[in-house]
Amino acid sequence: MPWAVADAGRVLACDVRAEALGVRPGMGLAAAWALASELHVWPSNQAAEQETLEGIAAWMCRFTPRVSLQMPDGILAEIEGSLRLFRGSAAMVERIRAGVDQMGLTPTLAVAPTARGAWWLASAGQEILILDRAALEMALATLPIAVACDRPDALGLMHNIGITTIGELRSLPREGVARRFGQALLDGLEQALGRVPEPRNFFAPPLRFAAKLELPGEVTHAEGVLFAARRLLVQLEGLLAARQAGVRRFLLILLHRNANPTVLDLGLASPGREVERFMRLLRERLSACKLAKPIEAIRIEAENFVPLHGETVDLFEGSRAESEAWARLVERLQARLGSKAVHGLGLHSEHRPERAWRALAAGERPLRGDESAGVRPLWIIEPPRRLKEKGGAPFDGGPLELLVGPERIESGWWDEGEIARDYFIARAPSAALLWVFRERGTTSGWYLHGMFA
Repeated sequence: MPWAVADAGRVLACDVRAEALGVRPGMGLAAAWALASELHVWPSNQAAEQETLEGIAAWMCRFTPRVSLQMPDGILAEIEGSLRLFRGSAAMVERIRAGVDQMGLTPTLAVAPTARGAWWLASAGQEILILDRAALEMALATLPIAVACDRPDALGLMHNIGITTIGELRSLPREGVARRFGQALLDGLEQALGRVPEPRNFFAPPLRFAAKLELPGEVTHAEGVLFAARRLLVQLEGLLAARQAGVRRFLLILLHRNANPTVLDLGLASPGREVERFMRLLRERLSACKLAKPIEAIRIEAENFVPLHGETVDLFEGSRAESEAWARLVERLQARLGSKAVHGLGLHSEHRPERAWRALAAGERPLRGDESAGVRPLWIIEPPRRLKEKGGAPFDGGPLELLVGPERIESGWWDEGEIARDYFIARAPSAALLWVFRERGTTSGWYLHGMFA
Protein backbone atom coordinates (compact mmCIF):
# COMPACT_ATOMS: atom_id res chain seq x y z
CA MET A 1 0.00 0.00 0.00
CA PRO A 2 1.45 3.43 -0.93
CA TRP A 3 1.76 5.92 1.89
CA ALA A 4 2.41 9.61 2.43
CA VAL A 5 2.90 12.06 5.28
CA ALA A 6 0.71 15.16 5.10
CA ASP A 7 0.11 18.40 6.96
CA ALA A 8 -2.46 21.14 6.35
CA GLY A 9 -3.95 19.20 3.44
CA ARG A 10 -0.68 18.83 1.53
CA VAL A 11 1.75 15.95 0.99
CA LEU A 12 5.06 16.46 2.81
CA ALA A 13 6.68 13.16 1.85
CA CYS A 14 5.75 9.90 0.17
CA ASP A 15 7.23 6.48 -0.54
CA VAL A 16 8.39 5.10 -3.88
CA ARG A 17 5.07 3.30 -4.45
CA ALA A 18 3.20 6.59 -4.16
CA GLU A 19 5.74 8.32 -6.40
CA ALA A 20 5.25 5.62 -9.04
CA LEU A 21 1.56 6.57 -9.11
CA GLY A 22 2.37 10.26 -9.59
CA VAL A 23 2.14 11.53 -6.00
CA ARG A 24 4.65 14.28 -5.21
CA PRO A 25 5.56 16.36 -2.12
CA GLY A 26 3.66 19.66 -2.11
CA MET A 27 0.64 18.15 -3.85
CA GLY A 28 -2.81 18.62 -2.32
CA LEU A 29 -4.36 15.54 -0.74
CA ALA A 30 -7.36 15.59 -3.09
CA ALA A 31 -5.06 15.44 -6.10
CA ALA A 32 -2.95 12.73 -4.46
CA TRP A 33 -5.99 10.54 -3.77
CA ALA A 34 -7.18 11.05 -7.33
CA LEU A 35 -3.90 9.53 -8.52
CA ALA A 36 -3.63 6.85 -5.82
CA SER A 37 -6.99 5.85 -4.37
CA GLU A 38 -5.34 3.40 -1.91
CA LEU A 39 -2.92 6.03 -0.59
CA HIS A 40 -2.53 5.73 3.19
CA VAL A 41 -1.91 9.14 4.75
CA TRP A 42 -0.07 9.62 8.04
CA PRO A 43 -0.48 12.98 9.79
CA SER A 44 2.74 14.87 10.41
CA ASN A 45 4.08 14.48 13.97
CA GLN A 46 6.46 17.37 14.49
CA ALA A 47 7.66 16.23 17.92
CA ALA A 48 8.54 12.75 16.63
CA GLU A 49 10.15 14.23 13.52
CA GLN A 50 12.35 16.53 15.59
CA GLU A 51 13.33 13.62 17.88
CA THR A 52 14.35 11.59 14.82
CA LEU A 53 16.28 14.53 13.38
CA GLU A 54 18.14 15.08 16.65
CA GLY A 55 18.96 11.36 16.79
CA ILE A 56 20.53 11.52 13.34
CA ALA A 57 22.38 14.72 14.27
CA ALA A 58 23.84 13.00 17.34
CA TRP A 59 24.93 10.09 15.14
CA MET A 60 26.49 12.56 12.65
CA CYS A 61 28.68 13.99 15.41
CA ARG A 62 30.88 10.90 15.05
CA PHE A 63 32.15 12.46 11.79
CA THR A 64 32.48 16.08 12.88
CA PRO A 65 31.56 18.15 15.95
CA ARG A 66 30.24 20.95 13.70
CA VAL A 67 26.72 19.66 13.09
CA SER A 68 23.61 21.83 13.03
CA LEU A 69 19.90 21.23 12.57
CA GLN A 70 18.15 22.70 9.54
CA MET A 71 14.50 22.48 10.55
CA PRO A 72 12.20 20.90 9.75
CA ASP A 73 13.91 18.06 7.90
CA GLY A 74 17.62 18.67 7.37
CA ILE A 75 21.05 18.43 8.95
CA LEU A 76 24.16 20.38 8.00
CA ALA A 77 27.66 19.16 8.81
CA GLU A 78 30.94 20.97 8.27
CA ILE A 79 33.19 18.15 7.08
CA GLU A 80 36.30 19.90 5.79
CA GLY A 81 38.29 19.18 8.94
CA SER A 82 37.41 15.47 8.82
CA LEU A 83 38.07 14.69 5.15
CA ARG A 84 41.55 13.29 5.68
CA LEU A 85 40.37 11.00 8.47
CA PHE A 86 37.55 9.58 6.34
CA ARG A 87 39.51 9.48 3.05
CA GLY A 88 37.78 12.28 1.20
CA SER A 89 34.32 13.67 0.52
CA ALA A 90 33.03 10.80 -1.61
CA ALA A 91 34.01 8.14 0.94
CA MET A 92 32.50 10.13 3.79
CA VAL A 93 29.24 10.65 1.88
CA GLU A 94 28.94 6.90 1.30
CA ARG A 95 29.56 6.15 4.96
CA ILE A 96 26.90 8.63 5.98
CA ARG A 97 24.46 7.23 3.44
CA ALA A 98 25.06 3.65 4.64
CA GLY A 99 24.52 4.63 8.27
CA VAL A 100 21.31 6.58 7.65
CA ASP A 101 20.05 3.71 5.48
CA GLN A 102 20.51 1.38 8.47
CA MET A 103 18.21 3.67 10.45
CA GLY A 104 15.48 2.98 7.89
CA LEU A 105 15.71 6.41 6.27
CA THR A 106 16.59 7.50 2.74
CA PRO A 107 18.76 10.64 2.75
CA THR A 108 19.41 13.13 -0.02
CA LEU A 109 23.07 14.13 0.34
CA ALA A 110 24.83 17.09 -1.24
CA VAL A 111 28.30 18.53 -0.63
CA ALA A 112 29.17 22.16 -1.38
CA PRO A 113 31.61 24.88 -0.23
CA THR A 114 28.82 26.63 1.73
CA ALA A 115 26.25 25.31 4.19
CA ARG A 116 23.28 27.05 2.59
CA GLY A 117 24.43 26.02 -0.88
CA ALA A 118 24.56 22.36 0.15
CA TRP A 119 21.16 22.68 1.80
CA TRP A 120 19.52 24.18 -1.29
CA LEU A 121 20.99 21.50 -3.54
CA ALA A 122 19.73 18.70 -1.28
CA SER A 123 16.33 20.38 -0.95
CA ALA A 124 16.03 20.34 -4.73
CA GLY A 125 16.83 16.61 -4.77
CA GLN A 126 20.26 17.07 -6.35
CA GLU A 127 22.74 14.57 -4.94
CA ILE A 128 25.92 16.24 -6.05
CA LEU A 129 29.45 16.82 -4.79
CA ILE A 130 30.77 20.32 -5.54
CA LEU A 131 34.18 21.42 -4.32
CA ASP A 132 34.67 24.94 -5.78
CA ARG A 133 32.54 28.06 -5.68
CA ALA A 134 32.43 28.63 -9.42
CA ALA A 135 30.78 25.24 -9.91
CA LEU A 136 28.46 25.96 -6.98
CA GLU A 137 27.29 29.21 -8.55
CA MET A 138 26.46 27.41 -11.79
CA ALA A 139 24.60 24.61 -9.98
CA LEU A 140 22.57 27.00 -7.82
CA ALA A 141 21.50 29.02 -10.86
CA THR A 142 19.43 26.09 -12.15
CA LEU A 143 17.56 25.41 -8.89
CA PRO A 144 13.88 26.32 -8.53
CA ILE A 145 13.34 29.54 -6.62
CA ALA A 146 11.22 27.68 -4.04
CA VAL A 147 14.36 26.28 -2.35
CA ALA A 148 15.48 29.82 -1.49
CA CYS A 149 12.12 31.32 -0.53
CA ASP A 150 9.30 29.86 1.57
CA ARG A 151 6.93 32.86 1.39
CA PRO A 152 3.89 31.98 -0.77
CA ASP A 153 3.19 35.65 -1.56
CA ALA A 154 6.74 36.28 -2.79
CA LEU A 155 6.79 33.03 -4.80
CA GLY A 156 3.50 33.96 -6.47
CA LEU A 157 4.84 37.39 -7.40
CA MET A 158 8.04 35.88 -8.84
CA HIS A 159 6.10 33.42 -10.98
CA ASN A 160 3.90 36.26 -12.23
CA ILE A 161 6.96 38.08 -13.57
CA GLY A 162 8.53 34.90 -14.99
CA ILE A 163 11.13 34.21 -12.30
CA THR A 164 11.33 30.44 -11.69
CA THR A 165 15.03 29.77 -10.94
CA ILE A 166 17.70 31.23 -8.67
CA GLY A 167 19.71 32.26 -11.72
CA GLU A 168 16.78 34.31 -13.06
CA LEU A 169 16.33 35.93 -9.65
CA ARG A 170 20.02 36.90 -9.50
CA SER A 171 19.71 38.61 -12.90
CA LEU A 172 17.40 41.20 -11.31
CA PRO A 173 18.81 44.39 -9.74
CA ARG A 174 19.73 43.81 -6.10
CA GLU A 175 17.91 46.90 -4.86
CA GLY A 176 14.73 45.78 -6.57
CA VAL A 177 14.97 42.26 -5.11
CA ALA A 178 15.43 43.65 -1.59
CA ARG A 179 12.57 46.10 -2.01
CA ARG A 180 10.08 43.61 -3.52
CA PHE A 181 10.95 40.38 -1.72
CA GLY A 182 12.82 41.44 1.41
CA GLN A 183 16.46 41.76 2.44
CA ALA A 184 16.42 38.27 4.01
CA LEU A 185 16.11 36.65 0.58
CA LEU A 186 19.06 38.64 -0.73
CA ASP A 187 21.13 37.78 2.35
CA GLY A 188 20.36 34.10 1.82
CA LEU A 189 21.60 34.27 -1.76
CA GLU A 190 24.85 35.90 -0.63
CA GLN A 191 25.35 33.25 2.07
CA ALA A 192 24.69 30.40 -0.37
CA LEU A 193 27.37 31.81 -2.68
CA GLY A 194 29.84 32.25 0.19
CA ARG A 195 30.04 36.03 -0.11
CA VAL A 196 28.94 36.71 3.46
CA PRO A 197 29.34 34.49 6.55
CA GLU A 198 26.47 32.42 7.90
CA PRO A 199 26.75 31.94 11.69
CA ARG A 200 25.22 28.66 12.89
CA ASN A 201 24.47 27.10 16.27
CA PHE A 202 26.08 23.69 16.51
CA PHE A 203 24.29 20.68 17.94
CA ALA A 204 25.59 19.26 21.24
CA PRO A 205 25.25 15.46 21.43
CA PRO A 206 23.28 14.55 24.58
CA LEU A 207 24.71 12.79 27.63
CA ARG A 208 22.03 10.11 27.53
CA PHE A 209 20.22 8.25 24.76
CA ALA A 210 16.47 7.82 24.37
CA ALA A 211 14.79 7.04 21.06
CA LYS A 212 11.43 5.59 20.10
CA LEU A 213 10.34 3.82 16.92
CA GLU A 214 6.72 3.26 15.94
CA LEU A 215 6.27 -0.09 14.19
CA PRO A 216 4.27 -0.22 10.93
CA GLY A 217 2.07 -2.92 12.46
CA GLU A 218 1.82 -4.86 15.70
CA VAL A 219 4.66 -7.36 16.11
CA THR A 220 4.47 -10.64 18.02
CA HIS A 221 7.82 -12.25 17.16
CA ALA A 222 11.44 -11.57 18.12
CA GLU A 223 12.71 -11.03 14.56
CA GLY A 224 10.39 -8.06 14.11
CA VAL A 225 11.69 -6.50 17.32
CA LEU A 226 15.32 -7.14 16.32
CA PHE A 227 14.80 -5.54 12.90
CA ALA A 228 13.39 -2.39 14.47
CA ALA A 229 15.88 -2.31 17.35
CA ARG A 230 18.86 -2.30 14.98
CA ARG A 231 17.72 1.07 13.60
CA LEU A 232 17.81 2.64 17.05
CA LEU A 233 21.04 0.89 18.06
CA VAL A 234 22.78 2.41 15.03
CA GLN A 235 21.87 5.83 16.44
CA LEU A 236 23.13 4.81 19.88
CA GLU A 237 26.45 3.64 18.44
CA GLY A 238 26.90 6.96 16.62
CA LEU A 239 26.17 9.01 19.73
CA LEU A 240 28.61 6.94 21.78
CA ALA A 241 31.28 7.30 19.08
CA ALA A 242 30.75 11.07 19.10
CA ARG A 243 31.12 11.06 22.89
CA GLN A 244 34.11 8.65 22.71
CA ALA A 245 32.23 6.54 25.19
CA GLY A 246 30.52 3.20 25.75
CA VAL A 247 27.79 1.82 27.99
CA ARG A 248 27.58 -1.08 30.41
CA ARG A 249 23.82 -1.47 30.06
CA PHE A 250 20.83 -0.27 28.09
CA LEU A 251 17.07 -0.71 28.24
CA LEU A 252 14.79 -2.05 25.53
CA ILE A 253 11.21 -1.03 26.26
CA LEU A 254 8.44 -2.83 24.38
CA LEU A 255 5.28 -0.73 24.13
CA HIS A 256 1.88 -2.44 23.92
CA ARG A 257 -1.51 -1.01 22.98
CA ASN A 258 -3.50 -1.78 26.13
CA ALA A 259 -0.91 -3.04 28.59
CA ASN A 260 2.02 -1.82 30.63
CA PRO A 261 5.37 -1.70 28.82
CA THR A 262 7.74 -4.67 28.94
CA VAL A 263 11.21 -3.54 30.05
CA LEU A 264 14.31 -5.58 29.21
CA ASP A 265 17.45 -4.53 31.10
CA LEU A 266 20.52 -5.64 29.13
CA GLY A 267 23.99 -5.57 30.67
CA LEU A 268 27.42 -5.83 29.07
CA ALA A 269 30.44 -7.51 30.63
CA SER A 270 32.55 -4.46 29.73
CA PRO A 271 31.71 -1.03 28.29
CA GLY A 272 31.01 -1.11 24.56
CA ARG A 273 29.26 0.67 21.72
CA GLU A 274 29.28 -1.75 18.77
CA VAL A 275 25.90 -2.40 17.13
CA GLU A 276 26.66 -6.08 16.49
CA ARG A 277 27.57 -6.61 20.13
CA PHE A 278 24.30 -5.01 21.23
CA MET A 279 22.40 -7.13 18.72
CA ARG A 280 23.97 -10.41 19.92
CA LEU A 281 22.98 -9.56 23.47
CA LEU A 282 19.47 -8.57 22.46
CA ARG A 283 18.99 -11.70 20.35
CA GLU A 284 19.96 -13.92 23.29
CA ARG A 285 17.61 -12.09 25.64
CA LEU A 286 14.64 -12.21 23.28
CA SER A 287 15.19 -15.92 22.65
CA ALA A 288 14.88 -16.52 26.40
CA CYS A 289 11.62 -14.61 26.90
CA LYS A 290 8.16 -15.03 25.46
CA LEU A 291 6.49 -12.08 23.74
CA ALA A 292 3.01 -12.61 25.13
CA LYS A 293 1.53 -9.30 23.97
CA PRO A 294 1.63 -7.59 20.56
CA ILE A 295 4.17 -4.74 20.32
CA GLU A 296 3.30 -1.48 18.57
CA ALA A 297 6.46 0.51 19.32
CA ILE A 298 9.88 0.11 20.89
CA ARG A 299 12.11 2.46 22.84
CA ILE A 300 15.79 2.20 23.71
CA GLU A 301 17.37 4.14 26.57
CA ALA A 302 20.97 4.33 27.78
CA GLU A 303 22.79 6.60 30.20
CA ASN A 304 25.87 6.64 32.45
CA PHE A 305 28.26 6.75 29.49
CA VAL A 306 31.74 5.37 30.23
CA PRO A 307 34.75 7.04 28.50
CA LEU A 308 36.50 4.77 26.00
CA HIS A 309 39.91 6.18 25.10
CA GLY A 310 41.96 3.70 23.09
CA GLU A 311 42.01 0.03 23.98
CA THR A 312 40.20 -1.23 27.06
CA VAL A 313 42.11 -3.31 29.60
CA ASP A 314 41.78 -7.08 29.18
CA LEU A 315 39.66 -8.89 31.78
CA PHE A 316 42.34 -11.35 32.86
CA GLU A 317 45.43 -9.65 31.39
CA GLY A 318 45.23 -11.98 28.40
CA SER A 319 44.98 -11.14 24.75
CA ARG A 320 42.27 -8.85 23.45
CA ALA A 321 40.66 -11.74 21.57
CA GLU A 322 40.45 -13.83 24.73
CA SER A 323 39.01 -10.88 26.63
CA GLU A 324 36.32 -10.28 24.01
CA ALA A 325 35.41 -13.98 23.92
CA TRP A 326 35.06 -13.97 27.71
CA ALA A 327 32.90 -10.85 27.59
CA ARG A 328 30.62 -12.42 24.97
CA LEU A 329 30.19 -15.52 27.15
CA VAL A 330 29.31 -13.47 30.22
CA GLU A 331 26.84 -11.37 28.23
CA ARG A 332 25.14 -14.46 26.80
CA LEU A 333 24.79 -15.98 30.27
CA GLN A 334 23.37 -12.73 31.64
CA ALA A 335 20.93 -12.46 28.76
CA ARG A 336 19.64 -15.99 29.36
CA LEU A 337 19.80 -16.18 33.17
CA GLY A 338 19.39 -12.55 34.18
CA SER A 339 22.01 -10.00 35.18
CA LYS A 340 21.79 -10.89 38.90
CA ALA A 341 22.54 -14.56 38.22
CA VAL A 342 26.01 -13.87 36.80
CA HIS A 343 28.57 -11.90 38.76
CA GLY A 344 32.17 -11.81 39.81
CA LEU A 345 33.67 -11.89 43.31
CA GLY A 346 35.62 -9.14 44.98
CA LEU A 347 37.04 -8.22 48.36
CA HIS A 348 35.14 -6.14 50.88
CA SER A 349 36.74 -4.10 53.62
CA GLU A 350 35.64 -6.32 56.52
CA HIS A 351 37.64 -8.33 59.08
CA ARG A 352 35.06 -11.09 59.47
CA PRO A 353 36.03 -13.66 56.79
CA GLU A 354 32.46 -14.62 55.91
CA ARG A 355 31.67 -10.98 55.17
CA ALA A 356 34.94 -10.00 53.48
CA TRP A 357 33.61 -10.49 49.94
CA ARG A 358 30.99 -8.94 47.70
CA ALA A 359 29.39 -9.65 44.35
CA LEU A 360 30.86 -7.65 41.45
CA ALA A 361 29.01 -6.60 38.34
CA ALA A 362 30.37 -8.16 35.18
CA GLY A 363 33.47 -6.27 34.09
CA GLU A 364 33.89 -4.46 37.42
CA ARG A 365 37.44 -4.60 38.68
CA PRO A 366 37.94 -5.96 42.23
CA LEU A 367 39.66 -3.91 44.91
CA ARG A 368 43.13 -4.88 46.12
CA GLY A 369 43.19 -7.00 49.25
CA ASP A 370 44.25 -5.75 52.66
CA GLU A 371 47.98 -6.51 52.70
CA SER A 372 48.02 -6.34 56.51
CA ALA A 373 45.64 -9.30 56.74
CA GLY A 374 47.00 -12.82 57.15
CA VAL A 375 47.08 -15.56 54.55
CA ARG A 376 43.60 -16.48 53.35
CA PRO A 377 42.37 -19.75 51.78
CA LEU A 378 40.86 -19.98 48.31
CA TRP A 379 37.69 -21.72 49.57
CA ILE A 380 35.64 -20.53 52.52
CA ILE A 381 33.23 -23.01 54.12
CA GLU A 382 29.99 -21.32 55.10
CA PRO A 383 28.85 -21.92 57.73
CA PRO A 384 32.01 -23.14 59.48
CA ARG A 385 31.99 -26.88 60.25
CA ARG A 386 32.41 -27.97 63.88
CA LEU A 387 35.44 -30.23 64.39
CA LYS A 388 35.90 -33.03 66.85
CA GLU A 389 38.42 -32.57 69.63
CA LYS A 390 40.83 -34.86 71.40
CA GLY A 391 42.53 -33.50 74.45
CA GLY A 392 41.43 -29.99 73.49
CA ALA A 393 43.13 -30.25 70.06
CA PRO A 394 41.28 -30.26 66.70
CA PHE A 395 40.69 -33.66 65.09
CA ASP A 396 39.42 -34.44 61.57
CA GLY A 397 40.09 -38.04 60.50
CA GLY A 398 43.19 -37.72 62.60
CA PRO A 399 44.91 -35.02 64.64
CA LEU A 400 45.48 -31.68 62.90
CA GLU A 401 48.97 -30.20 63.06
CA LEU A 402 48.85 -26.45 63.77
CA LEU A 403 51.47 -24.79 61.56
CA VAL A 404 50.78 -21.04 61.70
CA GLY A 405 48.89 -18.97 64.23
CA PRO A 406 47.10 -17.81 66.13
CA GLU A 407 45.69 -14.83 64.17
CA ARG A 408 43.14 -13.18 66.39
CA ILE A 409 40.03 -11.68 64.75
CA GLU A 410 37.58 -9.77 66.94
CA SER A 411 34.94 -7.74 65.12
CA GLY A 412 31.24 -7.04 64.68
CA TRP A 413 30.45 -5.80 68.17
CA TRP A 414 28.25 -3.10 66.60
CA ASP A 415 25.83 -5.55 64.97
CA GLU A 416 24.45 -9.04 65.58
CA GLY A 417 27.44 -10.75 63.96
CA GLU A 418 30.09 -10.30 66.66
CA ILE A 419 32.96 -12.81 66.55
CA ALA A 420 36.01 -13.51 68.71
CA ARG A 421 38.25 -16.18 67.17
CA ASP A 422 41.84 -17.40 66.97
CA TYR A 423 42.68 -18.66 63.46
CA PHE A 424 45.36 -21.24 62.54
CA ILE A 425 46.72 -22.85 59.41
CA ALA A 426 46.67 -26.60 60.03
CA ARG A 427 47.85 -29.71 58.19
CA ALA A 428 45.42 -32.63 57.94
CA PRO A 429 46.50 -36.31 57.90
CA SER A 430 45.92 -36.20 54.12
CA ALA A 431 48.50 -33.35 53.92
CA ALA A 432 45.77 -30.85 52.94
CA LEU A 433 46.17 -27.36 54.39
CA LEU A 434 43.14 -26.17 56.34
CA TRP A 435 42.09 -22.88 57.89
CA VAL A 436 40.67 -23.54 61.35
CA PHE A 437 39.72 -21.39 64.28
CA ARG A 438 39.03 -21.78 67.98
CA GLU A 439 36.04 -19.90 69.31
CA ARG A 440 36.94 -17.72 72.27
CA GLY A 441 34.65 -17.03 75.17
CA THR A 442 31.79 -19.13 76.49
CA THR A 443 31.14 -20.98 73.19
CA SER A 444 34.61 -22.40 72.78
CA GLY A 445 35.36 -25.10 70.22
CA TRP A 446 37.25 -25.81 67.01
CA TYR A 447 35.84 -25.14 63.53
CA LEU A 448 36.93 -25.69 59.93
CA HIS A 449 36.45 -22.44 57.97
CA GLY A 450 38.47 -22.84 54.77
CA MET A 451 40.72 -24.94 52.56
CA PHE A 452 43.89 -23.87 50.78
CA ALA A 453 44.40 -24.91 47.16
